[in-house]
Amino acid sequence: MKTKGTHNYYIYILTNKSKTVLYTGVTGNLQERLEFHMNPLPFSKSFTAKYKCYFLIYYEHFFDIAQAIQREKQLKGFRRVKKEILIKQFNPEWRFLNNEI
Repeated sequence: MKTKGTHNYYIYILTNKSKTVLYTGVTGNLQERLEFHMNPLPFSKSFTAKYKCYFLIYYEHFFDIAQAIQREKQLKGFRRVKKEILIKQFNPEWRFLNNEI
């Protein structure tokens, strides 16, 4: 049995260069996941590839995957306005945080 707190999970929000599209996801390795989003497979039909959502603007850290998934589902249910409020509280200038991870 694994000890609680030995894993890291993140929920995150990405946007495109013009900040018009938002994508919410969950991962166990945020840096690796960002690399995956920035370098999609050729001919990928994923949402992030289609809308060029590569830029990290928000994230939360969890030690429990169930809590991370629950939070991701909650955020996906938010309307854009509510997501924007959350982002502005965390990252007021909507800076791209990819290089800070």
